[in-house]
Order: sequence, then C-alpha cells, then structure tokens
Amino acid sequence: MRDNKLLKFIVKRLLLSVVILFFVAMIIYGIMRCMPTSFVEEMARQRATRPGSNLSYQDWLDRLNAVYHLDGNPVTGFFGWLSQAIRGNFGDSWAYNIPVTEKFGQVIGYSFALGAVSFILQLVIAIPLGILAAKKQYSKTDYAISVFALLGISLPTFFLATLLKWVFSIKLGWFDLFGMVDRMHQSMTPIEQFFDIVKHFVLPTVTLTLVSVGSMMRYTRTNMLEVLNSDFIRTARAKGLSEKRVINYHAFRNTLIPIVTIVGGSLPGLFSGAQITETLFQIEGIGYTSYQAMIKGDIPFSMFYMLFIAILTLLGTLLADIMYAVVDPRVRVN
Repeated sequence: MRDNKLLKFIVKRLLLSVVILFFVAMIIYGIMRCMPTSFVEEMARQRATRPGSNLSYQDWLDRLNAVYHLDGNPVTGFFGWLSQAIRGNFGDSWAYNIPVTEKFGQVIGYSFALGAVSFILQLVIAIPLGILAAKKQYSKTDYAISVFALLGISLPTFFLATLLKWVFSIKLGWFDLFGMVDRMHQSMTPIEQFFDIVKHFVLPTVTLTLVSVGSMMRYTRTNMLEVLNSDFIRTARAKGLSEKRVINYHAFRNTLIPIVTIVGGSLPGLFSGAQITETLFQIEGIGYTSYQAMIKGDIPFSMFYMLFIAILTLLGTLLADIMYAVVDPRVRVN
C-alpha cells in the first residue's frame, strides 16, 4: 500500500516537474529574445569576414536568426527551439565552435570531480562536528565549532579563495595561483600527470568545502539538540542505557533523517558546477565554461546551461522529497 502511494507521488511530481520545466524553458527563450541583437550581429560579422567565406554579412545574419529561431513570431520560434532541445540539439557554441552538447561532455567531468570530493568532505566534517557541538552544548567546544561554522557561512567565496591563494600560492609557494595543470604537464608520466591535476584541485576543493560546510554543521547541531530533548531519549536514559549508546544509536539515527533529505537534494548539484570557484581558479568545468560563454555572448550555450540548471533544481527537489518519504517511516504520502 505504501509503495503504491509512493509510486503515485513520484509520478505526480514528475508530471508536475515537466509542466514547470516547460514554463521555465519559455522564460529562458523569452530572456534570449530580449537580449541585444548585437550578439547575433557580431557573430554574423565574424563569420562573414573569415577567410574563404562565401556568404555576406546579411546572409550570415539571416542564417543565424533562422537556425536559432530568432526570426519571426516568438511563439513559433519558442516551439521550434524547444523541439530541437528535446532531441538534444542545442546548436553550435559560438564561443567554442563545436556543438554545445559536445563542449558540455568535455567539461562536466571536472565539475563533478570537484563537487563530489568537496561534498564528501563536507559530510565527513559537518556531521561529526555538528553532533559533537550538540553533545557539548554551551561548552568551549560548542562555541569553537559554532564560530567555525559561522565563518564558513559568512565568508564570501571570492574572499576566501583570494586569501587561500595569497597564503598557499604567493607566500608559501605550495600551489599554482590558477589553472588545471603545470606548464610541464605534457612531459610528465601518466601518474605524475594525475597528481599534477590533483594538486591543482586542492585549493578549489578546500574553498568549496569551507564555504559549504558551515550551514550543514549548524543544521546537524540544531537537529541533534532537538532529538536529544525528545521523550524517547529521556526514556532510553531512564532505562539505564549508556550515554554512548543513547547518542550513537538512538539519537544519531533520528538526526540523520532530515540530513538525508538535504543530501538527496544536493546530489544533482554535483553536476551544476561551482561557477565562482571555478572562475577564480580557472578550472575548466561547466561553471567556468558557462561564465565564459555568457560574457562572450554565446547564446546557444547560455540557453543550454540555464535549462540544465533548471532540470537539476527540479530533480533535486524531487529526490529530496522521495528520500524523506523513504527514510522516515512516519511519513505517509497522500
């Protein structure tokens, strides 16, 4: 019975997500139509002046407007673009001169690696420290952990990244200021190349972890305090159970329930890229690539990236709701 309700809930949310995604796509296309036409004109001018080009500026302008459905009625243009997008055809990137999906495939791995490592570190650091702070409420340990968490929440990414680069790159010289590989990367052995890339990912990973760990740490502490003040915890202590078993078995399991929902909702974010961090360290992931595409007026790639983020957001919300219904037996999906 419960499985049927959960299945109906998932189907209903999937259908609702499709409707929401349709209107999001409409907004994205509308934003593109409102952008200055100078981007399209500049691209047409560049292609018309290339050596060996047989088409005039006006011919290129008409062709680009037709390919990306920028001419004619906005309604028919939207459905024309949407029909191509559903097939996975987002056109060629103007900034990179290759298909948008091909460029996406080249860079998404770097963003996933950066996001996955920082996400694992975030869980490993935030959950134990949050539980420790709750166990020792109002102690020096609690205050120290709370200060560390608030610093992570409050420090802007660009400030923390600049500070880390100033200390570890300029003063100590342990890491390069930016980039993904050393200038001698091609002459290295495969193992040396791997560790060279890992070395260049250290500071971006630390930056992304520190700015993200504070909120989960505070959330874990708050939930742990709520569980520790529950009636079933007082009953477990009254039965004579050791404090270690009360904390590590009864309290910890119930604290994880709301945390699992956050973790589930955060998983799609591993593919979205960390635009600020990647840009500051020039890590060629999806975040850095999309930023470069936007400042260069690359309309096809920008539209693809905005739609990609919308899909990830809807998937994250759906996954969080499903995880909550699965891990908490008290929840009944109506």
